[in-house]
Formats: sequence, C-alpha cells, structure tokens
Amino acid sequence: MHILSSLDEVLDRYDAVFCDVWGVLHNGRRLYPGAAPALQAARKAGKTVILLTNVPKPRGPIPAQLDRIGCPRDAWDVIVTSGDATRFELGARAPGPVFKIGPEEFDRTLWEGLGLQTATLDRARFVAISGLNREDETPEDYADILAQAKARDLEMICANPDIVVRVGDRLVWCAGAVARDYSAMGGRVVMAGKPHAPIYDLAYRELETHTGRAIDKSRILCIGDGVTTDVAGANGQGLDCLFIASGMHGEALFSNGALDAAKIDAALAAEGVRATYVMPELA
Repeated sequence: MHILSSLDEVLDRYDAVFCDVWGVLHNGRRLYPGAAPALQAARKAGKTVILLTNVPKPRGPIPAQLDRIGCPRDAWDVIVTSGDATRFELGARAPGPVFKIGPEEFDRTLWEGLGLQTATLDRARFVAISGLNREDETPEDYADILAQAKARDLEMICANPDIVVRVGDRLVWCAGAVARDYSAMGGRVVMAGKPHAPIYDLAYRELETHTGRAIDKSRILCIGDGVTTDVAGANGQGLDCLFIASGMHGEALFSNGALDAAKIDAALAAEGVRATYVMPELA
C-alpha cells in the first residue's frame, strides 16, 4: 500500500475513477477542500469520473444537492447510486405489499413509479429499508421489528449498505446497520449498493455509455473511505483502490496528526481487505 500526497501521482495509470461521495467529497455539511479540485484535475487530464454513492435514492436529485454545498459540476461526469441499483430489486417485487422503514420525505424518490403497495408488518410480503426513521434512533430500536420479520421469514431489501455516515461532526446510523443485525439473526437480506455487484455493474454500463467504449478493469481506480463498502467492493471487483483514511474514521487512523500505517493496516486486515494506495484525504 503506497501513501500518496496527490491523486496526480497515479492518474496516468487509469482511464476512469469511481469515487465515493460521503466521507470523500463532503461530510454531509461541507466539501472537503481538496476533493473537488482533485476530481476536476482528473477530468482535465482526460479521465472519466463517476460518483459512486450508497445514497438510497435515484440519482435525479443528487446534482442539485451537490450544487447546494458548492460542488462544481465539472468535478464529475456521471452519478451512480445505490438507489438506482435498488429500484430494480424493488420493482421486481411489485406490487408487494412492502413494510417500509426510512424517513418518508428523504427517500420518497426511491419508491416513486414502482407500483408498490405498503402494508403493516403482519401483512407485508417483504421489508425494505432506506434508513432509520429518525436520526436520533439506533439499530437496537428496531429489534422488535426484526424479530417479527424473522418469525415470518420476510426478505429485507436494504437500499444503503453503509453502517454509519459522517454528517458534519457526528456519525449517523444507516440502513446497513439494521440489515447487518437482521442478517446476524439469520434473516434474508438483499443489497445492491457497495460492496455488492449490482451497483458496479450499473457503473460499468454507465462508463461504457459515456466513453463509447469498454474500459478494462485494470484502468479503473476506486476511491473511498468505507472499509466494508468502498474497499471491499473494489476488492470484490478486482479494481485498484485508493483508501481515504479520514472521512468516517475522523482522526482514528492518525497519530500526532499524521497517518499511522499500523492503524491503517489493522483496520483493513480486520475486514480481510487491502488497498492499493492510501491518502489522508483526497487532494
């Protein structure tokens, strides 16, 4: 694993970048200062930048959200979301009915136009989760719901495999934490976002459409801060990975203000994954 000071050091090895959003480009409140300029420089060098995010909604509203926090449009070419990949799984199970978990207004576009009917848990044919209903909740608050779903052997569709995400200075639980607990109980879970294959399959198709040609996997670089999502997903796809050691980790992988290689190695080894490169933050 090579420690980089600039993305420019390795850009000539790649034709495309799959870049995570939360934890790499922004923290939910503001842009990280060096991230957008790094992606702009990559595009100026002729690289295609695909923002690959586990946000549990289709890509439609994402550009406007990035606009609001000041992310320039020329920092990316295409956006691919877990919501895009998950809608296929949801549509295949229409009309349901489905028992939904997640903030209604935030994830509204995830469900639109799929013809899904909603129901109480005792009448539902499957469960779908886009996030916790409220930011002040924890996965433990869903223990009773999970027990009831498991008793009926209901399948769970999880629109966001992330366990936590950094929002400003706080870590907020994501849908993946509830899905993790359901899986640990023996429940059946389907996920389309990182690190799972469907979101990458969609990204490859979008990349080929944008460039007009197939790009060999050896020429694609993944960038992300999630060990179990970004790094594991890249490993599973046979793609090189640049691990961002801040993001959701804050200062946990640093010592005295500098990257701590031993801590990084331990964090990756704990999940059985590897990174090709590491940076403190994207720049």
